[in-house]
Amino acid sequence: MADSRLAEINAVAASTGDDPALDSLLLRLHTETACRRGGALALRPVDLDPDQCLILLRERGDTVRWQSVSPTLMRHLQQHAEERQATGTGQLLRYRNGQPITYRRYDHLWVRIGEHLPWVYVQQISTHWLRHTTLTWVERNFGYAVARAFAGHSDSGSDAGTTTTYVRASLQEVAAALAALTNEPHPLT
Repeated sequence: MADSRLAEINAVAASTGDDPALDSLLLRLHTETACRRGGALALRPVDLDPDQCLILLRERGDTVRWQSVSPTLMRHLQQHAEERQATGTGQLLRYRNGQPITYRRYDHLWVRIGEHLPWVYVQQISTHWLRHTTLTWVERNFGYAVARAFAGHSDSGSDAGTTTTYVRASLQEVAAALAALTNEPHPLT
């Protein structure tokens, strides 16, 4: 991955703004899962499976998938939900006052990071860049099928061809890629 650039982004998020803990959690969630903003915003406390370190993502096109996360991220998600009064089927990601975050949180986050790191503004770095960076790393290290599963791409619609019908990765293979990405063991591997 673009380690030094990602480290710079994380450092700015963790040291600026009105809620560095929330911003750091958002960046880690997107870096580890390559989920879309909508998937993160739809995440609920009931979507956490701490025993298997899985989260249930609901993304565009009614796509629903289990995605592995590191034990560290799972602990932070659970702690966030508890501290910010996110319960049951309510939105997990919240401000300190308990109100659910919106897309605007992301917009403000990237503007702020761009003010501290001009290359972020110039290169139009965004949450989608995190997705692209993670998926590129997974593809280069674990192959196309694992990257495709990691991304949550479905078998419908236009695709790379018929071969994708036969080339599929398991949840365990996705968890193995995550374990390598985070350098943390995962219960499914």
